[in-house]
Amino acid sequence: MAIILHIATKTGWNEAQLLGAYRPDNLDAENFTHCSRPEQLIEVANLLFRGRNDLVLLVIDREKVTAQIKEEDPGDLQPTGKRYPHIYGALNLDAVIGVKEFKPNSGGTFDLPAGLAGNK
Repeated sequence: MAIILHIATKTGWNEAQLLGAYRPDNLDAENFTHCSRPEQLIEVANLLFRGRNDLVLLVIDREKVTAQIKEEDPGDLQPTGKRYPHIYGALNLDAVIGVKEFKPNSGGTFDLPAGLAGNK
């Protein structure tokens, strides 16, 4: 199984449970949901979410996602030539196969949760 990951706020994830689909706040403006592969997650988390305590990590089975997924460069944020999975549309909840608490360590940085290393 190929998984991708999305860093969500606890509030956003709770709202998704009520709405029946996950739509991050920036979906309307950007038209896609930012995701990462496991090997990309920590770099993204430490760049954009350092020190935040209100996060969860959505573990997504990319084969169950009904919206289109494109592998794209992150653009101005991090023009490194790396390609990240972007979900174009709302995320169907049955594609989320796990939700993990995602808190920083005492230094404010993040570590990859156990069980996610080595997924392709």
